[in-house]
Amino acid sequence: MIIAGEASGDLHGASLIDELKKLDSSVEVFGIGGDKMIASGMNVQFHIKKMAFLGFIEVIRHLPFIKKVQNTLIEKVKSENINSVVLIDYPGFNLNIAKKLKRINRKIIYYISPQVWAWGKGRIKKIKKVVDKMIVVFPFEQDLFKQHGLDAIYVGHPIIERLNKYQFLSKAELYKKLELDDNKEILLIMPGSRKHEIKKLFPPAIEAAKKLAQTYNLHIVVACADNIDNSLFENLSDSRNYKLVHGYTYDLMKHSVVGIIKSGTSTLEAGIMELPFVVIYATNAITYFLGKMLVKIKNIAMANILLGDTVVEELIQNQVTSSNIYNACQKLLSDKSHYQKIKTRLSELKNKIGNSGASQRAAKIIYEQLNEVK
Repeated sequence: MIIAGEASGDLHGASLIDELKKLDSSVEVFGIGGDKMIASGMNVQFHIKKMAFLGFIEVIRHLPFIKKVQNTLIEKVKSENINSVVLIDYPGFNLNIAKKLKRINRKIIYYISPQVWAWGKGRIKKIKKVVDKMIVVFPFEQDLFKQHGLDAIYVGHPIIERLNKYQFLSKAELYKKLELDDNKEILLIMPGSRKHEIKKLFPPAIEAAKKLAQTYNLHIVVACADNIDNSLFENLSDSRNYKLVHGYTYDLMKHSVVGIIKSGTSTLEAGIMELPFVVIYATNAITYFLGKMLVKIKNIAMANILLGDTVVEELIQNQVTSSNIYNACQKLLSDKSHYQKIKTRLSELKNKIGNSGASQRAAKIIYEQLNEVK
């Protein structure tokens, strides 16, 4: 069983399933995933579209559904005699179900660790009780978990292999496909893959983008996650002065001049692509208050965390206003030397997260585990 709860987990999970099936085509995979994991052969019990809630209030609201999902998965584990469960990121749900799976003596492998170094090391003790093996994507995570007696192995980050395999469109090809004017550069907005995130972040982002587009002669392109319907954006803004695009995300990161990007995996991807951008993040007030008490690090963008510095500007909660977003992007667009400095710092990221082949290495570890418990 593999459990992934969001779009980035679906990508990582699909690559993992592909590599597992290369090792053994008879491997069957059940669990939670999205379209990409389904395409790779997952027998999906729940689609990630149904799992897109985040934060204290959202989780409370969905507790009956969460309990139903967990019970269904545990029954599936029992009925199919599944001995090993792979958890991909998504810690709120995954650490909770790990406790229940551990009670029925299943082996728990965690791929792409909860960010305990951000939330405080006290969580490592909880993880140690329920997780048998950690497969981690950042080198410092292996050292951290091993120091606390956990079986942890570093495999590199799957983003690198995905970017290395990706067949990029040229700028001319992208502009032709999206019917863009060659005389304008692209301002890219990536407002997330959850409805409540988009509702908070898209209105101020699009207002700032409109002004930036007028000032700097830019196209506004909004990258829409596969699980989000276009109508959500149309209901949030009267402006139609933007192009809503499904797919082509990496091409857009490569060929855009600046980005307005919600905190998450996309900030690491954009950083690796050396796209200067501004990070935005806002959630429910109670969730933010609780999170602020727990988080132990100063930055939220993975690019900044890995570089050990606030390289890209972060706008959080009440700071997410159209004027703040406009000012942050204007700094990038109006000062060429500052812009180039940001690109240079972002170019350091590739060296921080290892070489290609993370999914293959992770699949071998998981497959060995499967054979151990048979």
